[in-house]
Amino acid sequence: MLGLLIHEREKLEIQYLLKREMDEILYDLEEPRIDHVVKRAMKERYKILFSLFQRIAPQNECVNYIISKNKKEKM
Repeated sequence: MLGLLIHEREKLEIQYLLKREMDEILYDLEEPRIDHVVKRAMKERYKILFSLFQRIAPQNECVNYIISKNKKEKM
């Protein structure tokens, strides 16, 4: 287990970076030309990023990045 002390401004920057990366992954997951093996790796990466995001972001922002079952079926 690791601990981390950061300022509020740094926390906001980390939130921004995580959101940007998760948005990019969500966009790419909808691309039909991407192979399913690559998409599976992208989904695993998304899970890791989302778990980090949950630790620093307010719950109302986390709700926007939860992948629903409908979205999973499309991917």
